[in-house]
Amino acid sequence: MRKSIGMLAATAAIMAFAATAALAHHGWTWAEEEQSELTGIVRTVTIAPPHPSLQVETASDGLWKIELGNPRQTQRAGFVEGSAKPGDEVVILGNRSLDQNEKRMKAVRITVNGKVFDIYPERIRTN
Repeated sequence: MRKSIGMLAATAAIMAFAATAALAHHGWTWAEEEQSELTGIVRTVTIAPPHPSLQVETASDGLWKIELGNPRQTQRAGFVEGSAKPGDEVVILGNRSLDQNEKRMKAVRITVNGKVFDIYPERIRTN
């Protein structure tokens, strides 16, 4: 009995930790409130869950990780396999990481070779 209660408590703790980590990953709390634009060249494209992403190299500060929405949301925006490929020029509007040492951005809009994909249209703030 004592062993099964310990196992139950351990399982509950693991599940609570996993849920907290998932919320932190999928939320916006890690990103700045202000939006900024990033221009660069696509180096890699990943469409796989949990979030499609791009590695984008900028002329001024190197390689950035650009996270898009979940796979369904990204697809609804029209961004699918083949929408971007290594060598394409991109402009990303999004929210960068609060950690200024981390080159990571959550994209709300991505423009690839002039074609616009609004990943989070309700979050787009233009000046």
